[in-house]
Amino acid sequence: MSIAFPKPDEAVLARRAEIVAGLQRLVAPEALIVTEDERRAFETDGLTAYRQMPLAVVLPSSTQEVSAIMRFCHQNGVKVVPRGAGTSLCGGAIPQADAIVLGVSKMNRVLDVNFANRTAHVEAGITNLGISQAVSYEGFFYAPDPSSQLACTIAGNIAMNSGGAHCLKYGVTTNNLLGVTLVLLDGTVVQLGGDHLDSGGYDLLGLICGSEGQLGIVTEAVVRILRAAEGARPALFGFERVEDAGACVAAIIGAGIIPVALEYMDKPAIQICEAFAHAGYPLDVEAMLIVEVEGSDQEIDDMLRRIVAIAEPFRPKTLKVSQSEAESTAIWKGRKSAFGATGRVADYICMDGTIPTGQLPYVLKRIDEIVKSYGLGVANVFHAGDGNLHPLVMFNTNVPGEMEKAEKAGEDILRLCVEVGGCLTGEHGVGIEKRDLMTCQFNEADLAQQMRVRGVFDPGWLLNPAKVFPLDGRLAA
Repeated sequence: MSIAFPKPDEAVLARRAEIVAGLQRLVAPEALIVTEDERRAFETDGLTAYRQMPLAVVLPSSTQEVSAIMRFCHQNGVKVVPRGAGTSLCGGAIPQADAIVLGVSKMNRVLDVNFANRTAHVEAGITNLGISQAVSYEGFFYAPDPSSQLACTIAGNIAMNSGGAHCLKYGVTTNNLLGVTLVLLDGTVVQLGGDHLDSGGYDLLGLICGSEGQLGIVTEAVVRILRAAEGARPALFGFERVEDAGACVAAIIGAGIIPVALEYMDKPAIQICEAFAHAGYPLDVEAMLIVEVEGSDQEIDDMLRRIVAIAEPFRPKTLKVSQSEAESTAIWKGRKSAFGATGRVADYICMDGTIPTGQLPYVLKRIDEIVKSYGLGVANVFHAGDGNLHPLVMFNTNVPGEMEKAEKAGEDILRLCVEVGGCLTGEHGVGIEKRDLMTCQFNEADLAQQMRVRGVFDPGWLLNPAKVFPLDGRLAA
């Protein structure tokens, strides 16, 4: 494997039976997974090229159980890898041989909904889509919508500060998170934020969101829910040149127009998704934009007229405005199924970098050049409105050396994102995938400061220890 893992602690491995016995006293028998066959289901996540068998897997059902487990692990020097649904594409939930996996999937209840204050109090194991489903009967929804929203949990969303297609207008997780219940390394339970905006004191909530499970275990969350718009309608724009599509995105944003979603797909992605979803995508163009606007019928018509006028100088070959709920559903089914549809035709690595929107034409051209230089293919599908790229670098795992080439191509793409003024990740997180690229974005002092903050919560590097920071140069406990 090209991504290294720390050497397991042999003393912890030797005490496995003792550790398992201690965990058995804390949770119900069905909540503890210890056999090799059962643990195998937790040895990897969405980054399936890498896997490690965990020491054990614990699936608590309450904050109190999480607290007891964390206290026990802290006292016994056992590492803990938090896990939501395991959809992480950066290896954020891949375990270690000397670590237990602590999964929150059993903690999936809606604890309270306050429509007057527009908040929902939920356990962290609820799925992203589950929140919207729980409040839809009153016309409300939870705005962040990752493509994995059917499966991914709010715990993982908070860990990685996830976004989704509609984050352009509504923001990512941190913009929709009001409070959390957090279990610290020693089992202490703390409340950060609450049922209101801008709680007093330091903004520790902002520190937790995006911390990738290295500062504590989130067991509950208070999130903002919003009233659904009166209506919404997507439109498709097809372009004969990739550069024209990228420039059109920059022009729309530069004009001060904020659609609810602005998504980009290049020709390979269009063809792959159309073959799977039969969404009516144009197959004779090099790039396509999905632009969705919302509001009243009059507002939608006016917004689309303005966007069409902005797009005209870039000579769109295809323009199709959805005329029904069925067409809208099909359009989004194609986009939402992009990762799964690509998996039908090739192995791939999904990258996640963010760039200034004005750099889109140049970066898209360079991505194509980079991937071709390795003799591989790429399908680009991403959140164009906020410059969050998701190039899918395709390869054949049965051909020796191709996966390594794909990883190197991905690294070059991420370096390119940083070079043009962007960053290594938009919503997937750092995990193990981008861990060794952190020095491309941060200097030694930057990384040392981040590790000092981490050390306040976890001086012994017991929480998700193989992630985020390069293994070389880590601050000692």
